[in-house]
Amino acid sequence: MIFQDNVFKEYLKNVYFITGTPCGGKTTISRMLAKKHGFVVYDVDEQFSIHQKIADSEFQPSMTRRFKNADEFFGRSVEEYAKWLIDNTREQLDFVLLDLIRLSQNQIVLCDCHLTVEEADKLTDASRVVFLIKNPANLIEDYCNRSDHQDFSDFISSSTNVENAKSTCNGALRNINTESYKKIKNSHYFWLERNEYSTVEETVYKVERHFQW
Repeated sequence: MIFQDNVFKEYLKNVYFITGTPCGGKTTISRMLAKKHGFVVYDVDEQFSIHQKIADSEFQPSMTRRFKNADEFFGRSVEEYAKWLIDNTREQLDFVLLDLIRLSQNQIVLCDCHLTVEEADKLTDASRVVFLIKNPANLIEDYCNRSDHQDFSDFISSSTNVENAKSTCNGALRNINTESYKKIKNSHYFWLERNEYSTVEETVYKVERHFQW
């Protein structure tokens, strides 16, 4: 079954998308806004294990793939790992959209997610999207040092060669996000880039102004 873009946009009109590249501040900002305004946060990463349990290997082969250990997981080439990450995101999107339609019927939902510019064009209006981005040149240390990614940090640390595992992961993240980073900055969407001078308070204020809250 295929839904047209106008159908999604109508049924997702109570959803505001906090998206962008890794370590851009999506999780922090969405939670701060939700707490301040009494909104619901829908974190796509937190939902992955739930969606994985109901995924089917025929339709979601990447989501249902299992790995013996960290060495097998990170032993892939950068290109293979990057493709797997992209395919996971695409396969999960169907689950995410159905969840969002259900959750947002009578309330505002902030979706902490990974949308491309092309996907945003199809799903919503530019007034309900903000891209929070960070230069993807070297993301892995920031990614692993986050408290909400402790499980991933422990997993990568269980590799026989931790530095190689981090290099593979960093290469895959750079591979995926370099083009997205450029597209976002050249798009018509509102975006904010995180750097050493960024503050949570300032970012929250700018996002509120964009969403007209």
